[in-house]
Amino acid sequence: MKRNYKILIIGLVFAIASCSFTTKNFENDNKDKLLIDLISYVLSKAHYDAKDIDDNFSKAVFNDYINALDPLKRYFLASDIEEFKAYEDQIDDQVNNLEVSFFSLTHERLVERMKDAKAFYPELLEKPFNFNEDETINTDYDNLPYATNKEELKDRWRKQLKFSTLSTYLEKQEDQERSEDEVAKTDEELEVEAREVTRTSYQEYFDFNDDLERKDWFSIYINAIVEEFDPHSFYFAPSDKDRFDIQMSGKLEGIGARLQRKSDNIKIVEIISGGPAWRGEEIEVGDQILKVKQEDEKEPVSIVGMRLDDAVSLIKGPKGTKVVLTVKKVDGTIEDIAIIRDVVELEETYAKSAIVDKDEQRFGVINLPKFYFDMQNYKERNAAKDVKEEIIRLKKEGMEGLVLDLRNNGGGSLQTVVDIAGMFIEEGPVVQVKTKEAGKEVLKDKDKSILWDGPLVILVNELSASASEILAAAMQDYKRAIIIGSKQTYGKGTVQNVMDLNRWLRQNEYGDMGALKVTTQKFYRVNGGSTQLEGVKSDVVVVDRYSFIDIGEKDLENPLPWDKIDSADYTPWEGYIDFEETISSSKARMAANEQLKLIEENAKWVSAQREDNEFSLNYSTYKAEVEKDEAEAKKYDAISKYKSDLTYKSLPYEEELFVNDTILKEKRSRWHENLSKDVYMEEAISVLKDLKLNNIKRSKVANIKN
Repeated sequence: MKRNYKILIIGLVFAIASCSFTTKNFENDNKDKLLIDLISYVLSKAHYDAKDIDDNFSKAVFNDYINALDPLKRYFLASDIEEFKAYEDQIDDQVNNLEVSFFSLTHERLVERMKDAKAFYPELLEKPFNFNEDETINTDYDNLPYATNKEELKDRWRKQLKFSTLSTYLEKQEDQERSEDEVAKTDEELEVEAREVTRTSYQEYFDFNDDLERKDWFSIYINAIVEEFDPHSFYFAPSDKDRFDIQMSGKLEGIGARLQRKSDNIKIVEIISGGPAWRGEEIEVGDQILKVKQEDEKEPVSIVGMRLDDAVSLIKGPKGTKVVLTVKKVDGTIEDIAIIRDVVELEETYAKSAIVDKDEQRFGVINLPKFYFDMQNYKERNAAKDVKEEIIRLKKEGMEGLVLDLRNNGGGSLQTVVDIAGMFIEEGPVVQVKTKEAGKEVLKDKDKSILWDGPLVILVNELSASASEILAAAMQDYKRAIIIGSKQTYGKGTVQNVMDLNRWLRQNEYGDMGALKVTTQKFYRVNGGSTQLEGVKSDVVVVDRYSFIDIGEKDLENPLPWDKIDSADYTPWEGYIDFEETISSSKARMAANEQLKLIEENAKWVSAQREDNEFSLNYSTYKAEVEKDEAEAKKYDAISKYKSDLTYKSLPYEEELFVNDTILKEKRSRWHENLSKDVYMEEAISVLKDLKLNNIKRSKVANIKN
């Protein structure tokens, strides 16, 4: 695969060098036109499944781009959209002819409409809001029509400002009820304070917008084009590329969470193990950050509608400083969460193991957060080397069965997948990779030795993606492991490469052009099926909090389709283990498990909450709705209080480290405590026990027959 990628890059370098990018004469917007020319060419040549840039392509880009500019429909008027529609089927011509008139029109109009909003929002906040009126706000912006005139748009802003103020007003009322101050503030005084918080937040928001340059908006336009090819292809402006490089190097700091902007919302998409957010245990994937407050400021700043970069800059800060995040939890409740910023330690992204005893049998657990490797030197520390070392250590402690935990593992190096798979099979293909130019390549384990031939269970969930799916799929196809987890994994069956656009330009006089992340390959299971969209279907399906939420590849826009190629030549595992009997027993246990029933009920409720787009702007009604939601949420507190009868502990080598490393000791203690509350891990251990017993039974039967 690495060889194929080099061939692809060399071919592109020569092809692009032969084109006269640096000799074309552009009268205006030179860099913009050069960027469009370069990106459209690279996509057409490098993308695995390049689309035709035609009228249908144009219409799709048009809709996504307009929605990206004004997702809450609080700037553009219906008349603006009608005017823009003259270009609805012309964007392909704009790209092919290196024209930017459509972008210029929309950008100039957006700036104009933002000035209008900036002028009238202070006026709307001059007078007190009447929270006794019976009116509502609908936040289903996808189905909300554009305002027909400025008066209607202004009223839409009024409702949004009132909704923001109402939320703060309720918080201040509740804070006062809990306060021990003798002199209570009046409702009128609290309303004034709440309105001032809204004013400050929106002033900050518009100040950030004022700092945006034309190039920032042009990047949005470019990505509307790029992302039409598939959801993982992306243009990195120079500053974005710098941040991407930092992330790839693993040097992370701040609160230890990865954020993503969807519409106008900033959401948590990953919690970095070992970071401040992870240590606090209050923030989780799916939470939405509404406001950010620094420790030296009185009022928080709303980040709703803010650029992701700007939101991140507010959340980040020096080690040891405190930031308070106002967070909307996945169940709809609002919480203020204080976090002390720190440097995120990479150690917690590495493989770690534990041992657990059940009914006089000892089992091992390996948690693998990602398939990591050194991009400069694969022989340095990588996921495969670490997993191998942990298995050897677990075997020394008498391990009789192994759980490999790939939950929330977003992927990484394909080579580490091949190396890890080889530890559980004698030899053979692990994954098939198909490249646009070079065709199919089968990546194989060529080492006949087997490091672990005992019972194996792999835990997955909806957030197990890419490389995680390859390993789970290979072990499932070989009938080597039982997969326990969600109905299906994430469903990402594609490979991306980041290409520095500057390397293909001669005599570049326009400065840094950024980089392009392009989908260049697709991978397939050894049985020939793709993991794209379908993911890996668990042998034992268990419900979790994400079961009723759209969270996978199939829920993104423009995903590449599922397909199938010829099966590779492989031989399934020929051990004595009877999977069907074990799987049947596990399914029966899971169906009767009260903890899982409660988790399913909670998951359905969370899903229903996310579908609720109508909110009252009447204080009494709104308060009653919030209290009802909070009371409902408390019903599910028992989920976090669950505890199995299993006790997990570290291996001897780690216990020796604890003497001088109290932080590591605390991290492992936290992990072991969470494992003891983990109903999925509890079931995985039970499955290992069944596999062990069934293996013994079949071995005895085989011996009798012999």
